[in-house]
Amino acid sequence: MKGSLIVLLFFIGGCLLGITGVLPFNLQQGNLTLYILYALMLQVGISIGSSKNLTGILQSLRPKHQLIPLATISGTLLFSAAASLFLTQWSIFDCMAVGSGFAYYSLSSILITQFKEASLGIQLATELGTIALLSNIFREMMALLGTPLLHKYFGKLAPISAAGVNSMDVVLPLITRYSGKEMIPVAIFHGILIDMSVPFFVSFFCHL
Repeated sequence: MKGSLIVLLFFIGGCLLGITGVLPFNLQQGNLTLYILYALMLQVGISIGSSKNLTGILQSLRPKHQLIPLATISGTLLFSAAASLFLTQWSIFDCMAVGSGFAYYSLSSILITQFKEASLGIQLATELGTIALLSNIFREMMALLGTPLLHKYFGKLAPISAAGVNSMDVVLPLITRYSGKEMIPVAIFHGILIDMSVPFFVSFFCHL
């Protein structure tokens, strides 16, 4: 949760800097966000490629456990599509792009802002990217705070699915505590697959 709060504070600080106009340059006229996007994609590749135990993790999984990422993706996209019925300003694909962040707030918000700028304009694209940032931070916080209740009422797989990409890092200690150590390989496998899916799904829905 500390990391999420730090990100949120940096976001608020950036808003204040933009409002006051103290920056000596205009970010909208440069390619800084594009370079940040490239750096984040490099980080995703490094984090996945450095998982030396990936083969062992895959071999230890039961067949039903390999379907958990699919359930997470399907459930998230379904509820994101349903949210578009209430958020009439945004299309169903915009809402599904936001949901496709799967709690990866840093990457999804930049991707959405970058991809939607051409069709929505910089103002609306930034607004949608901000919604993605805040909603995915909220998902991470709810996973951190709600793991005990999710485990109690929905079973030991529920915290893994709710955590999204964070099942392999931030929420993993809580998953281990409440769902058991035998769920560690499942949580790591789930997090890696969801991590890999974020750029694909965000890009896909942003271009529809």
